[in-house]
Amino acid sequence: QVQLVESGGGLVQAGGSLRLSCVASGRALSTLAMGWFRQAPGKEREFVTAISRSGVATRSADSVKGRFTISRDNAKNTGYLQMASLKPEDTAVYYCAAREAVVLTTTTASYDYWGQGTQVTVSP
Repeated sequence: QVQLVESGGGLVQAGGSLRLSCVASGRALSTLAMGWFRQAPGKEREFVTAISRSGVATRSADSVKGRFTISRDNAKNTGYLQMASLKPEDTAVYYCAAREAVVLTTTTASYDYWGQGTQVTVSP
């Protein structure tokens, strides 16, 4: 069973940066594609970005392109989400997710494993 644990969330001013981490256990992360999702109060969980097993391919939502960067270090079994130029509308709980299949997808239903989430709050 794969377990994912996020960290790095917090409170930041608009225009600031944060880096989230996602540590996997129970399985080599190199065998899983990874994604980040977020959920704001009263809204559905939405796709943010995803990365292939090797790290070569990525896919991102239009709302974060040019600001957020996903990466991974398979040797450390850890994935990262570097967030820059943060906006108040980025405020949400951010979730790390992983899936068995190769293809990068954007739907929550297509991911097999989920972390508990980490809160990111961006003040105006």
